[in-house]
Amino acid sequence: MFRVWFPTLRKKSQQWIMHLQPSASFTRLAEVGKLETPKSHCQYDTGQLFLHRIFGYRGVILFPWQARVYDRDCNSKPEDADPQKPPSAESSPPASNPVGKDVRGKTHTYYQALIDSRDCPFVRAQTESVTFLGSRENSRSLYAIPGLDYVAHDDVLPYSTSERTPLFHELFDKFLEYEPGKEPPFAARETLRAWQEKNHPWLELSDVHRETTEGVRVTVIPFYMGCREAENSAVHWWRYCIRLENLTTQTVQLRERNWRIFSLSGTLETVRGRGVVGQEPVLTRHQPAFQYSSHVSLQAPSGHMWGTFRMTRQDGYSFDCRIPPFSLESKPDDGDGAATT
Repeated sequence: MFRVWFPTLRKKSQQWIMHLQPSASFTRLAEVGKLETPKSHCQYDTGQLFLHRIFGYRGVILFPWQARVYDRDCNSKPEDADPQKPPSAESSPPASNPVGKDVRGKTHTYYQALIDSRDCPFVRAQTESVTFLGSRENSRSLYAIPGLDYVAHDDVLPYSTSERTPLFHELFDKFLEYEPGKEPPFAARETLRAWQEKNHPWLELSDVHRETTEGVRVTVIPFYMGCREAENSAVHWWRYCIRLENLTTQTVQLRERNWRIFSLSGTLETVRGRGVVGQEPVLTRHQPAFQYSSHVSLQAPSGHMWGTFRMTRQDGYSFDCRIPPFSLESKPDDGDGAATT
């Protein structure tokens, strides 16, 4: 099993990070680099190597995003609030109070990052979670860029190494170049800046929504993907990334999902099913998190979603974990929505 060994090994008065390298027949420790002090008040630079605090993978930062985080745990809620209803008693709240934004948002820094392909098979998160629409000629196609992730500032554990190619990813050398004497020693190539500019509308992270129920925190990040024509009507697409984190010491398992999807066209859809993305993830003390992405399409430029996950503890106790309500908002679709690398 892949894990990062966070208790550091003291070597010549410096903190060194060791990494478990699994194979078909054995597991061995390999030196990754020297742990650095995490930054609390300033951003990390492009090219910064890091370990993910939750999922343990090796990664490198490409560029930052400034997102508004709407944390419902920081706001009081009625004791008898119905998790199956949006914050407003009406089906569609007024535009002045979009769903998910009835709480005060705070600005947090997130980073676009590449994941080391050697770690992808062992990460409890979809490593193909960043998806794009195909060209207008292929209006029904979706495709992904493997090993691309969004990382919160607090989840970055920075480290340094003397290796010139410390990360395995097909885009590493295409996006970054080695510059000795610079800290970090990996600088953005023009290809990275051009890729960021071209795909900004489909990559941009703007809103993050969080809510905790009985020690299980659900974080949702929605992304608008664009609009396509289908059967003589416009279809708007969004992807949403969801992370579940068990903040307790008790093991809990996700059993069912229950979604409500409201469209500005006036439709309200209910979606129920076993698990998520074909799995019923178990969240333990040692593996407390699971992350996945999915998609939704509407024949309207906006809508909103909310719902619950049915969770079961190892003692048999079950409860509904609330998914924070969030808006599905479209953007001007000037391009074809297709990303290039």
